[in-house]
Amino acid sequence: MTLELFASHEPRRQPLAPGAAILRGFATTRADALLDAVDALVRHSPFRHLVTPGGHRMSVAMTNCGAWGWTSDTSGYRYRDEDPETGRPWPAMPPVFAALARDAAAELGFDDYAPDACLVNRYVPGSKLSMHQDLDEADAVAPIVSVSLGIGATFLWGGARRSDRAVAFDLSHGDVVVWGGASRHRFHGVRPIAEASHARTGRVRINLTFRRAR
Repeated sequence: MTLELFASHEPRRQPLAPGAAILRGFATTRADALLDAVDALVRHSPFRHLVTPGGHRMSVAMTNCGAWGWTSDTSGYRYRDEDPETGRPWPAMPPVFAALARDAAAELGFDDYAPDACLVNRYVPGSKLSMHQDLDEADAVAPIVSVSLGIGATFLWGGARRSDRAVAFDLSHGDVVVWGGASRHRFHGVRPIAEASHARTGRVRINLTFRRAR
């Protein structure tokens, strides 16, 4: 059953499963600084639409920052320490990124979290993310920290198997989702983004996904 969620009636922390929760509005006060940092890093490594191993063009545009960047092409999914489009290292992770990821992870008991990769995803109306697990990281316990900025999205939270029924949660500007430990390999996705506009980002949703890749 889809749950319709409204921020005015929700606790700050919304549990999803052991080791997983939505932190409502957790990034709001840092949102402008985060978006300023995104603007700077995409001048170094621009957004691009990756191709899946099956040859499909992803609807979400992305780039990376940190020591490692996640990439995909017809050869498969993997992490690389340089941007294949520029031949240069990925932009360093901005301190405001690392601090937010560390603070959000600590809210769920994942202390001293030090992500070495951040996927920066750009959604526009119609973009979506199919249900999937994050399996390319060497550390299978350290959490994923996912930050929503700009227009809203509907996040799909599934189970340990693709066939498990997913629950839908509306995410707004500044919401952060954290999942690690026993929930680290849960299936998740994003429904097609609805038409909307945000004062800072226009018709765009920016998602920051922090990971411990190596």
